[in-house]
Amino acid sequence: MKPEFCMPRGIENCLSPGILIDADCVAGNIQKMLSTVAGDTSRLRPHVKTHKMANVIRMQVNSGIKKFKAATVSEANMIAQNGGQDVLLAYQPVGPNIPLLTTLIQKYPDISFATIVDHKDTVNQLASQMRHAGLNLRVLIDVDCGMHRTGIPFGNSLHRLREQIEKQIGLEYAGLHVYDGHLHQPAVETRQYETEKIIQQVVAYDQEHTAVNVVGGGSPTFNFWAESTSWECSPGTTLLWDMGYATAFSELPYEISVALLTRVISKPGKNLFCVDCGYKAVASEMPLKNRLTVIGMDDVEIISHSEEHMVLTSSKAETLQLGQPLLTFPRHVCPTMALHDDAAIIRQGEVHSERWTVTARNRPLIQS
Repeated sequence: MKPEFCMPRGIENCLSPGILIDADCVAGNIQKMLSTVAGDTSRLRPHVKTHKMANVIRMQVNSGIKKFKAATVSEANMIAQNGGQDVLLAYQPVGPNIPLLTTLIQKYPDISFATIVDHKDTVNQLASQMRHAGLNLRVLIDVDCGMHRTGIPFGNSLHRLREQIEKQIGLEYAGLHVYDGHLHQPAVETRQYETEKIIQQVVAYDQEHTAVNVVGGGSPTFNFWAESTSWECSPGTTLLWDMGYATAFSELPYEISVALLTRVISKPGKNLFCVDCGYKAVASEMPLKNRLTVIGMDDVEIISHSEEHMVLTSSKAETLQLGQPLLTFPRHVCPTMALHDDAAIIRQGEVHSERWTVTARNRPLIQS
């Protein structure tokens, strides 16, 4: 299915470059997430790092979702402020983030907080901090299931870390965090096979040691974890979706709800046009040709990209007018969202006056 996003009415009043979000489409994606877990909201722990928006948190809370996953203390604070009842900081806290997390827990005593660990030093530091503050923090062990970014593999080292957590006053062992972010195979059968191998490792551990709780998977493997287990699932990109996932995982039902508005600012040569969409507007970690797709212009190729400019080529360049708005799909929506303060909201094909703030794009200190 080819992603669609029609030019909304009222676009002439929107500044560019800027984010546009179809609120109805976001609501639809939330319902598809709920359908994947057969309506069991207790199994959903959506990651908020994709959108970082209080408005999206509230939409999920209003749909019955109470558990969330965050990558930063700022995101965790946003969840607590907007109705989330159970917050997992899925990023091992180190340095000043440990007392910052403590301050957040003290600020919201009625909310259940947890974090992940993969090293004894962090366990000791967290335990010392929690004891000193008179708190008790739930801790999940971060399992390296093949991504080799963080975590520890199943085996003796994991079991020793669990034993250490269980001995600490101020900490409570709360399960396993198993993120399979390395599984991006376009072939459904291959991706499912690799996911099932990881799930079986977790099952084997659970049978021997009792995992207590498991938070597993990401967006590309969400449906496999939902169908094969009874554990919590933590998709994130499913809320907004993007061109990268829509292209790689066309079998998944989610719709792209975000477009990046840009405008033609120059036509420097034959078949060339320049738009106001530089590094500061769209994620640039992808290869040049993959950074965005211009909707309705199939033969576009990106020629160059700099801070405030993007030069493209197309056989349709001569038909474009200076100032003409163009809608684009960022290849990777998560880091693109973090480049913008807010987004214009579309409802029923029209740009509304409301704007949603990208609430947690910064990392402010938490005030007690």
